[in-house]
Amino acid sequence: PRGPGRLRASAGQRPPPWEGPRRTGGAGTRRRQALVAWLFALPFVAVFTVFMLGPLLASFGMSFSDLTIRDIKTPFAVNFVGIENFTGVFQDELFRKALVNTFYFVLVGIPLTMVLGLALAVALNSGIEKFRSVFRVGFYTPVVTSIVAVAVVWRFILQDSGLVNTVLGWVGIDGPDWLNDSTWAMPSIILMAAWRNMGTLMIIFLAGLQAIPRDVYEAAEVDGAGSWRRFRSITVPLMRPTLLLGAVLLSVGFLQVFEEPFVMTKGGPVNSTLTISYYVYNQFGYGNYAFASAAAYVLFALIAALAAVQFRLLRSKED
Repeated sequence: PRGPGRLRASAGQRPPPWEGPRRTGGAGTRRRQALVAWLFALPFVAVFTVFMLGPLLASFGMSFSDLTIRDIKTPFAVNFVGIENFTGVFQDELFRKALVNTFYFVLVGIPLTMVLGLALAVALNSGIEKFRSVFRVGFYTPVVTSIVAVAVVWRFILQDSGLVNTVLGWVGIDGPDWLNDSTWAMPSIILMAAWRNMGTLMIIFLAGLQAIPRDVYEAAEVDGAGSWRRFRSITVPLMRPTLLLGAVLLSVGFLQVFEEPFVMTKGGPVNSTLTISYYVYNQFGYGNYAFASAAAYVLFALIAALAAVQFRLLRSKED
């Protein structure tokens, strides 16, 4: 017989609480569904465990040992040294130099790249009406181009007889040897990194700008707010989550900067462009595996700390 509950169900209505939830399957069905889900996820779990989780745990354990290249044949015969590698990293003058260079790169490069990316996004969202897609593709092209190819091109542009100094010579300015001058080498790499990464932030910020309701701007304009006032009081507050995403993504990449100095300057001149990632790379090359692992985890801690500070500063008041 068709009771009231079945009539409501057939009509698509929700049953009252006293009738209880409808049963969609027994425990056996749920177990079979979970088994199928794990079978589909098993290839990824296996690859992640072998190539990601396993090496990460091995390097973490390695950082508390004295493993070097001489111990490769007997990796379980190494000695436990506690936090000696971590204290040794900070006692190394070369690491401290790499730390300062990395912070210099991050503290200058992130604001510069975010300002450029936000300016491009605002221009594409409001000021440029024609050929908007062409501009999007043009500014995003460096992002999908090989970083090695980009660095090689910029190395030729910035060399002593390159394009930049040639153009400066036309107006009577004798430009420096940008990549071989300890004063200008790091700013040159920062400029190249900002140029390459502003396209990513432009796309992210453009999506955030297009999510802001137009009637908010129209109401502010009716109240007499100018362009700068609308940008400061509407755009920036409503873009906080998007700005946070861009800052975190950019900081993770900039703290791990390696390819640019490796291709363009080899860490020189006089270690003025040596970064933490480049330092870790050199230590692995020297065979100091445990010491390099400790330096890598110091870099991981710096990335986590910077991300926490950014979440603290840029998160919305409601959060």
